[in-house]
Amino acid sequence: MPLDYEGLGLRVGLEVHRQLSTRHKLFCNCPPILHTEEPDFTFKRRLRPTQSEVGQVDPAAFFEFRRGRVIVYEGYRDSTCLVEADEEPPHNLNPEALEIALTAALMMGCTPVDEVHVMRKIVIDGSNTAGFQRTCVVALGGEIEVAGKRIPIQHVGLEEDAARKVGEEGAVIRYRLDRLGIPLIEVATAPVITSPKEAEEVALAIGRILRATGRVARGLGAVRQDINISIRDGALIEVKGVQELRLVSKVVEYEVQRQLRLLEIRDELRSRGVDEGDISEEFVDATSIFKDTRCRVLQKALKREGVVLALKLPGFAGLLGRELMPGVRFGTEVSDFARLWSGVGGIFHTDELPAYGITEGEVEKLRELVKAGDEDAVVFVAGSRKEAEDALRAVVERCRMALAGVPEETRAARPDGTTRYMRPRPGAARMYPETDVPPIRITQDYIERLRLQLPEMPEQLLERLMRDYKLNRKLASQLVDSEYVELFERAARETGVSPTVIAATLTETLKSLSRDGVRVDRVSDGQILELFGMVGRGEAAKEAIPDVIRWLSEHEGASPMEALRALGLTMLSREELTELIRMVVQENLELVKERGVKAFGSLMGRVMSRVRGRANPEVVKEILKSELDRVVGAS
Repeated sequence: MPLDYEGLGLRVGLEVHRQLSTRHKLFCNCPPILHTEEPDFTFKRRLRPTQSEVGQVDPAAFFEFRRGRVIVYEGYRDSTCLVEADEEPPHNLNPEALEIALTAALMMGCTPVDEVHVMRKIVIDGSNTAGFQRTCVVALGGEIEVAGKRIPIQHVGLEEDAARKVGEEGAVIRYRLDRLGIPLIEVATAPVITSPKEAEEVALAIGRILRATGRVARGLGAVRQDINISIRDGALIEVKGVQELRLVSKVVEYEVQRQLRLLEIRDELRSRGVDEGDISEEFVDATSIFKDTRCRVLQKALKREGVVLALKLPGFAGLLGRELMPGVRFGTEVSDFARLWSGVGGIFHTDELPAYGITEGEVEKLRELVKAGDEDAVVFVAGSRKEAEDALRAVVERCRMALAGVPEETRAARPDGTTRYMRPRPGAARMYPETDVPPIRITQDYIERLRLQLPEMPEQLLERLMRDYKLNRKLASQLVDSEYVELFERAARETGVSPTVIAATLTETLKSLSRDGVRVDRVSDGQILELFGMVGRGEAAKEAIPDVIRWLSEHEGASPMEALRALGLTMLSREELTELIRMVVQENLELVKERGVKAFGSLMGRVMSRVRGRANPEVVKEILKSELDRVVGAS
């Protein structure tokens, strides 16, 4: 039965982030180039939180510091300078990025600020070498209309993108600096969205406006949505890093489900008479029980002279195994919390045992050791004594939170729409002024000049594509929602290929290939434009396009002609095609004698099965018709 989201008091606010297509980064002159090859240099850092001006330490920053990680940064000489290494002050704010952000803001009816002031936002997870991200507000207010509802835009901001995480091993985490500093626009809505479907529609509408500027970046990681979600009696949860639009509604749906299940667990605990004082830090050494265990995880820890510590959770029997979201149980939440606060690989609990090589006999001995009753659960963890104690303290803290219901926190999106615990929500002490970048005054004359050259709104673009290129509404809508309008118009102007074929390729074909796991983002606009040009000149068949794109995605830097040769899809000459068609007709003379010219359809299919991707179907049709007329006339 569908949930009554409005009755549940669902409120959703979106923060849409999109990389801008600029000549250089936000605070330096390095080009925004992403690399796949090995880095030119590396260096290490450890980041520490500091107090704000009022003497407070941000809780999210303190959490990251507690994890005790060492960060290895990877840099490239052509896209990393001393600004990214935090060895040189930032340069002035990139005026090109500011212009794009203001253009998008005006398209949403926002009011630009009088002066742009850059702020520092504390982030010490390693994704920023300085320990903070530079960000600024460029416009306030505004609104967009989605399905007849007005969605207020709280602000439009501009910020530097973070470094990208490329690896993690133990306490060492690796970040690549090529992405650090690429300009990001941020569009934040008011929390007025009341259903998962509406959240996705709003994200789509904002994305259309940003793409309409013609100056946003494409590719994996170029767009990310953060979603703030709350329900009545629940808590405000921020889900970060939703990269695919289709996941927005799923993330909201799963988070509502998660909060409802957590509220059910809270009520169940209260009905069992559990209170906070029952969940105490009484850790019991259970190492001797598992000295001969067949569980590999425990064996590995004990070989390193680790210990197994156990904790009784009064009244929690059956609750750790309760599902919150698909594939995510309350025990998973507790394990994630413990893992991030202590560094252990995870925890075991009696709701999921016997399993993992742990026997029923070991579980019974464990329950006896901690004096657990039928309504009690037992959690245990293996590692060094400090790791194990830290992990169980985190378990105690998270289980005490369960008595209150849903804790406020920041969560990370998974590719299936479920989420995992990431860190506590940040506090007000997170932001403070950036002293190295001067304010930028926004004059009325500048804003009026931008107003005079605003791009088409998505609705206007849709109507023009239908009118100028004779596209049907469905195909034109798909094109507007894609990343390829500019490439489409250029290909339609320059290649002589039917606009319908170009539009269908850039939407339906690329989407189908992506679903099959093809990395279409590895195929450049230049390669696609060259391929359309070859089709227009008769050097490639339109039927060969999907196979060529698939091959190019697997062979970086190759040309469409190289793909055609490798795939055996170079076009047949008219002479070769005529010879092949005559051969097919001769092989099927009995059919021709029986059906005459009516054999055309059957013969056309047989010829195309042999030449698909190597011949234009119109040319095949012409030659086959001529040959069939000749043979039938001769008989």
